[in-house]
This record gives sequence, structure tokens and C-alpha cells, in this order.
Amino acid sequence: MSGSRWRIIVLLMGFAAIGHFNRVGISVAGDEMFIPQLGIPETRMGWVYTAFLIVYTIGMLPAGWLIDRIGAARALTLFGLTMGTFVIMTGALGWVADTPGSLWIGLLVIRGLAGACNAPLHPGAAHAVSDVMPADRRATANGMITAGALIGIACCYPAFGWLMDTLTWQWAFVVSGSMLIAYSLLWRLLASPSLPHATSATGTASTGETESTTKTTSAAKGTDSPSAWSLLRQRNLWLITLSYAAYGYFQYLFFYWMGYYFKEVLLVPAEEARWASFWIMLAMGAGMAIGGLSTDAVCGRLGTTWGRRAIVLTGMGLGAVFGLFAVNMTDLTSVAVCLAISMGATGMVEGVFWTTATDIGGKSRGLAGAFMNTGGNVGGLMSPVLTPIMAEQIGWPGSIAVACVISGVGGLVWFFINPPQPD
Repeated sequence: MSGSRWRIIVLLMGFAAIGHFNRVGISVAGDEMFIPQLGIPETRMGWVYTAFLIVYTIGMLPAGWLIDRIGAARALTLFGLTMGTFVIMTGALGWVADTPGSLWIGLLVIRGLAGACNAPLHPGAAHAVSDVMPADRRATANGMITAGALIGIACCYPAFGWLMDTLTWQWAFVVSGSMLIAYSLLWRLLASPSLPHATSATGTASTGETESTTKTTSAAKGTDSPSAWSLLRQRNLWLITLSYAAYGYFQYLFFYWMGYYFKEVLLVPAEEARWASFWIMLAMGAGMAIGGLSTDAVCGRLGTTWGRRAIVLTGMGLGAVFGLFAVNMTDLTSVAVCLAISMGATGMVEGVFWTTATDIGGKSRGLAGAFMNTGGNVGGLMSPVLTPIMAEQIGWPGSIAVACVISGVGGLVWFFINPPQPD
């Protein structure tokens, strides 16, 4: 059954990749089309990014509850079908909005609704990992899935830019959204029969799973898993959420403003900026995969608590240091290399966060992952708006340096987190 388990993980990697490709395409269009050519100011474009994140954050806990009730397979299918539809609508908006103001309002509405559709993606994927993977491979699997997300983001800069150059920005969104809808149907066909459809109150899976999956699922839930409401009183969950909020602030700044920083602040040509962004995000994806694999190995030597702490302290610490190096340079190659190291090191911690959150959650792991991700998005939704505002006061290097410090402090929170021992 090992091959079947890893097939699910590969499919989840693809889902994360194409999901984030669709999510970040708006920033590519913002940098190259909406701000410079269609007249939407930077701060207003920041609100478009943040509208997505606000609704995404509000919808996160309901999405976690839904995942625990209907299962990850169905929740992820729902994500793909609905998000793909709103991405197509983003492109269609360009054919009906005739002023910058009407385009901006339409983007706020459509992207906000798209945020609600995105909520099941990461908690659903982490839920599926606990469904199918043994405890000593979950960090590896979670790291691979989040690496898939970064591969999608990395490819988005050159690929979505190419689609805009070739087909117009409107058709770029239509094609991108259609790809996500098609993939969600493929996921439903290939993965759904191997995953539980729902979880009962007693912690057993409903129909639609193999014997091997049933055993893994039962182990993942444990016999003393907290209830949904007692879960929210756990100190570990609040602390990991605080740390993930700091991580989210740092990460989302680069997701939404890195291309703009290269083109408008460092005055790098658009084509070079796209490829620099591609390699930096690819480095973060590699860091996520390496970090997940390293976490399982280090925990085998140091134990769960210190193994996970070591990965987070190393990753977020190096990420902050090399980020600070980057903002004190002006040469594109030097900046790109430092940012690649920074993002790669920071990416190492992603698998630790998701694995620990689902371990804390037990049978309510969908809700636990969603709660942590809510905190991550509280930090993340502040970043797109605060970054250009701070840049007006202290410059873009200063605003990025603030994010680096926040990330470093978030890593230190792990001295107070005691991860539960996985079953």
C-alpha cells in the first residue's frame, strides 16, 4: 500500500501547485498590467490582495470544520471547482469593466469570494496526509506538498507572464482557472476512492477507504484526541498559531510584492524580474521538501520536541538573516541569491508547522490546521497592505527588513512549544 500512499501525496503536490499558480497570478497581472497600464494605484492593488486574504482567513475555521465532516477528498474537489470558476471570472471582468474604478471594485468582490473558496486547500491536504501516512513520514509528506505549492508559485511568474504576453491578461486568467477545474476532476477520479469521505464522532472513517488507510487513520486520530472545542483551549495550538502568523507576514510579502520590488525599486527589466522571482520561489519549494525530510530524520535522533524546534529555529533564523543581507544590496544577482537562501531556509519549517498542528488536533485535525492557518493569514493579510504604506515612510528595504525581524522573532516562540508525541 506504500505506493498508493505516495501516489496521493504526488497528487496533492499537483493540487497545491496549480492552486497556488491560480492564487498568485493576480500579483503578476498587478505588477505588469493593473498598476502600470490600467491605472490602479499600488495601495488599492494591495487591498485587492488583502480582500482575498481577509475572506480566506474568515473562512478558514468553517473550512476546517467542513473537512472534518465530509473528508479531505470532497473538500479539495470543492476547492478546485469553485476557485477555478472565480479565476475565470477575473479574466471575464476585463471584458466588461471599462474604468480603473470599476475594475478595482470588481477585483475586490471576485478575489474576496475566491478567498473563501481557497480555505480548504492546506488544512485539507494536511488532513489527507494524516489519513494515509505513518507518523514518521508525515513531515516529509507535508513538506513535499507545500513544496508543490511553491513550484506553482515559481512557475507562475514566467508562465502566467507568458500567457498574458501571448493571449492577453483576460485569457490568461480563463486558461489558468480552466486548468484548475480540470485538475480537480482528475483528483476526484484518482484520489477520492483511496481517502475517507468523512469522520464520525467516534473517530472512525466512513466508507470509501482501504484497509491500510483505515489503520493509518485510526492511528492518526489517537484514543485521547481533543474535542473540537477543548482543542481551542490548548496552549500549544495558540503558540504555534502565533509563530505561523509571523511566518505568514514574511512569506506573503514576497508572494505579492517581490516582482514589484525588482521592477520598480531595483529597476530590473520585467523578463529578468520574472525569472529572478521564479528561482527564488523554487528555492523556497526545495527548502520545504528538504525541511520535511530533515524533520523526520532529526526527530529520529533528537526526539519530537527538540527535533522540530531545531528545524524551525534554524530555518526562520537563517531566513531573517539572509533577508536582511538582501535588502542592503542593489545588484540583482546578489539580491536574488540572498533572497533565494532566505526563502529556502524559511521554507524548511512549513512541514513542521502542518505536522505539529495535525498532531495537536487528533480527530479534529482539520480544525486544528485551519486554526493555525487562520493565524498565518492574519499575519499574511497585513503584509500586502502594510508593506507599501511602510515603504512610503522608511523605504522598501526598510519595510522588508521589518518582515525579516518579525519572522526571526516568530521562530523564537518555538522555545515555548511542546509538540505532542505522534501516535
